[in-house]
This record gives sequence, C-alpha cells and structure tokens, in this order.
Amino acid sequence: MERLIKTGSGWRIGWNPNTPEFKGLVGTDDWAIELTEAELNDFCHLLAQLADTMKQLATELMEEEKITCEAESDLLWMEVEGYPDNYSLRFILNTGRCVEGKWNASAVPDLLQASGMLKVF
Repeated sequence: MERLIKTGSGWRIGWNPNTPEFKGLVGTDDWAIELTEAELNDFCHLLAQLADTMKQLATELMEEEKITCEAESDLLWMEVEGYPDNYSLRFILNTGRCVEGKWNASAVPDLLQASGMLKVF
C-alpha cells in the first residue's frame, strides 16, 4: 500500500504504512501532526463515535441549542462543540508529544468522511 493523503478546505489526513513509527497525519491548512498507527486508529474511531452521538442527539435538542460531547481513549481526548449538523472538533494527545489541535465546523464533515475511507480499521 502506498502513502495516502486526503485534503480539503481546512483539513488534511494521511496514512503512510511504509514509515516505522508515525504512519498517520492529521492537520489543517496551517498545522499538522504525525500520529502513530494506534493514535490514528483512535482518532478515526472516536471521531466516528462523536459524529454518531451528535446525530442521535439531533432529535432531542431544540434547534438553537448548542452542545459539547467528549470521547477519550488511552491515547487521545476529543471534543465536538456546536450544533448536531455543524460542530467544531478538538483533540489532545494524552501521551508523549502533548499536542492539541482544532478544526472549524466547516472542515469537520469532509474530515469525517475522509477518515472513514483512509484505511480499514
């Protein structure tokens, strides 16, 4: 398998199986961080989980009601904030490099879609 990087307006995500340690990459137009395979797996899994939660909450909220949801693994913490169909995303690595990143709400839907197609988890 070859290196794969998907990019869009305000986001990028990548996978390179041929590197020894940091096989994943996430970022925006302004920054990027390399992730281990386990970190990238958790990132994609938690992002999908948060998106599902936001979708489920859509029916229980008033139209103008903003919400914040968090999800965490041993490797990273993630949070979505906003409306069920329009929310920003933040993450913090819990180990080693102590990195924090954020995506604007306009970037999250495409980032979510790309993370699901990046590799088979």
